[in-house]
Amino acid sequence: MGSLVLLDLMGGVALLLWGLHMVHSGILRAFGPDLRSLLAKALKNRFAAFAAGIGLTALLQSSTATALIASSFTADGLVSLVPALAIMLGANVGTTLIVQVLSFNVAAMAPVLFVIGLVAFRSGARSWIKDVGRVSIGLGLMLLALHILLDTLAPAENAPGMRVFLNAITGDPALCIAIGAIVTWAVHSSVASVLLVMSLAYAHFISPFAALALVLGANLGSAINPVFEGAHRNNPASYRLPVGNLVNRLVGVLLVAPFLRPIADLLQNWQPDLAKMTAEFHTIFNIATAILFIGLLDSMAGLLKKLLPSRIQEVDPSRPRYLDDSALETPSLALADAARETLHMGDLVEVMLRQVMAAMMTNDRTLADRISRMDNSIDSLDEAIKLYMTKLTRGSLDEREGKRAMEIISFTINLEHIGDIIDKNLSELATKKIKRRFEFSPEGAEELLAFHKRTMDSLRIAFGVFMSGDVNEARKLLAEKALLRNAEIAATERHLDRLREGRPETIETTSLHLDVLRDLRRIHSHICSVAYPVLDTAGEPPTHQNAENDPAALPIDLSGKARTESRRESLPPPARRLANRI
Repeated sequence: MGSLVLLDLMGGVALLLWGLHMVHSGILRAFGPDLRSLLAKALKNRFAAFAAGIGLTALLQSSTATALIASSFTADGLVSLVPALAIMLGANVGTTLIVQVLSFNVAAMAPVLFVIGLVAFRSGARSWIKDVGRVSIGLGLMLLALHILLDTLAPAENAPGMRVFLNAITGDPALCIAIGAIVTWAVHSSVASVLLVMSLAYAHFISPFAALALVLGANLGSAINPVFEGAHRNNPASYRLPVGNLVNRLVGVLLVAPFLRPIADLLQNWQPDLAKMTAEFHTIFNIATAILFIGLLDSMAGLLKKLLPSRIQEVDPSRPRYLDDSALETPSLALADAARETLHMGDLVEVMLRQVMAAMMTNDRTLADRISRMDNSIDSLDEAIKLYMTKLTRGSLDEREGKRAMEIISFTINLEHIGDIIDKNLSELATKKIKRRFEFSPEGAEELLAFHKRTMDSLRIAFGVFMSGDVNEARKLLAEKALLRNAEIAATERHLDRLREGRPETIETTSLHLDVLRDLRRIHSHICSVAYPVLDTAGEPPTHQNAENDPAALPIDLSGKARTESRRESLPPPARRLANRI
């Protein structure tokens, strides 16, 4: 009998946790970006933050999720510690609201929620309606789980073995608090823990005194998870918010625990229904804790800053800045984070491209040596972004999100290729020029700098296309690809003219000059890759996917080759041998 009851109890708890997960993930998928934006706006003063914490946690049904979002804001320095602590006080109150609703007998609503959720979920391609359907199914599962728990515990009320076991582990208040904290920490949900305690109290398996002690433990346990999940070990300052929230809960528990018996007697006289009494104590405790600490947040923030100072660290460019694992449950947020990290990677590529040309023109060996280290950082970011996107794509993505994920991966790969060209080719060319003390002719240097500037301008346009998906800018980028190919041909012809004239600086730098042009054009081709998905999404197939096969560029290319061949014939034999290497 006891083993069957325990098995049914575990099944009911598992169903309850899965229902909570569906509600949480459905809300995040439907309204995640809006909720995050709303939270960022609300974190301006403690009272607005407190209200936002209540509303957000009531929707998400997870104070841990709210804590992780608030922690990311404080870790990035976007908000101060006081409003962040206030939002956690609100989150602790918000998590009690669903418990209050479910303390009433609303199990009859479960079939209705299932039907509504199923219709919405199967309405077509995933949208906010489908996500709301997920929420409806999750709520129905929670109601069904509570019904299973009550039906399981009711006939077991007279089981002497179960009653003796529960009385043994709930007789001591300290043990009750510890059990409640451990269970809540393990299941990552104070809502599930409190609902389970309500079911046990309603079936008279535990005393009112034990129920209140377990609720105190559940409140304490829900503050433990963010300490381990929302902080970074290499930065003590990231522990300020979760530790502050844990201290609030701990102080509240210590203040209330000695008076649990008179509180239990008072509440039982006022509310005979033990399930409702448990839910009401849960709410009262969190409201009282919020009232107690809302005015003390400045002093607490100052103390936390002294105990957990910011660690001054050198900025590691190879370390991802925006890849937040807590956002993986919300594809839109995770994709935004990955796009920001890709731009971070693009910034490093832009710096590399600028510095390699500066090193080449100024014969600065220090700049040339720095390029290789920067390429290692780009490789690290490339791996981190790919790993993050792999984790994201393991979940369910709709067509639009899947396409955006592939765009991010594609652009990341192309940026990594650009870094390799700069490191393995342009940087080596710069080093070769510096070692041999070569100098470009004034005209040749001017041509290379102009070509380089157009490449840099296209890179900045590509960043805009990547983030905005602007079709006009994508067209502009591909048009520039054809123009740059023509510019390469024209620059090659002018170089051959100088070579035919026998200018010494042109002869000694001819292979360098032509190789730099070639590598910059290759870089530009990788830059332009970001335009193709944008035009494809707009239903406008690109006409310049390959500059060599571009119909608009082909006549110019052919005539350029013809002119180049004719000029080669008029070169002196040594210069002609060099030109044939083109």
